[in-house]
Amino acid sequence: MANKQISISIFFPFLNDWGTVGSLITLSIATAEKYTDDWEVILVDDGSSPKNREALITIVNTINQKNALRHLASRLSYLTPNKIRIIHHEKNTGYGGALRDGFNHASKDLVFYTDCDAQYDPRELSLLLDEYQRHSEAELAEAEESRAKLNSNGILPQRTGIRMTHSLLGMVNGYKIKRNDPWYRTVMGRMYHHIVKYAFKLPIRDTDCDFRLIKKEALERIHLHENTGTICTELVKKIDQAGFLIREVPVHHYWRTSGKSQFFNFKRLLATGKNLFLLWWRLMVRKKFN
Repeated sequence: MANKQISISIFFPFLNDWGTVGSLITLSIATAEKYTDDWEVILVDDGSSPKNREALITIVNTINQKNALRHLASRLSYLTPNKIRIIHHEKNTGYGGALRDGFNHASKDLVFYTDCDAQYDPRELSLLLDEYQRHSEAELAEAEESRAKLNSNGILPQRTGIRMTHSLLGMVNGYKIKRNDPWYRTVMGRMYHHIVKYAFKLPIRDTDCDFRLIKKEALERIHLHENTGTICTELVKKIDQAGFLIREVPVHHYWRTSGKSQFFNFKRLLATGKNLFLLWWRLMVRKKFN
């Protein structure tokens, strides 16, 4: 039965990925509806070609029409169709720019995002939601226990061995069970992971896994600035620094079936290295988290 207390924004940064986006949207909606009736889907079209933009509009309109008919047939009057919307960027703003815009437009309590290249299975969103619910139930039990232990002065005691500022779950992050990429991407991915993990003291095992469920409250407590792929490192570090817990669950990673990576070219690699150093200087040396 759907949980009316959960609301979720699902968003995809889109750049010419028309071949896979339709199935991603459909499977994500089917998964979300097992948990809630309060959902939305946002696609951030980050400067796609006119042909791909038109294809995206056609796909979204078709899915919206099917949803409207399904809701009408099932007489679910409290549901509204056309929950899928597109945000168009006339010019490419970069991966970070697309993520920031998606986060800003998300209106629900939870925000899930993954890439449109279909290297992750959107049905495994259920793994993230299950982990979120398990932790939420533990938070509720802890709060009830703490209220029961109020001392005579009305002061809430701090639980031994736990920083109370870290009691709220801010993110559930996937990590790849096995990476299915060409060997050079796998090698460079491992190098990148080890560099950012130790340079930024990150609390997760796979920063490069763009399969995340984030609490909107956590996003509202931080300010993101990066326009490139380094935004993932900035996101994880700032959520951790803001005092939120981050949990991880294993997810499957699949070979790309269409399109090509926007990241692995010499120009982008140089830009990423430069941006990563500047981010490290700002966060780890100057301690500027605003």
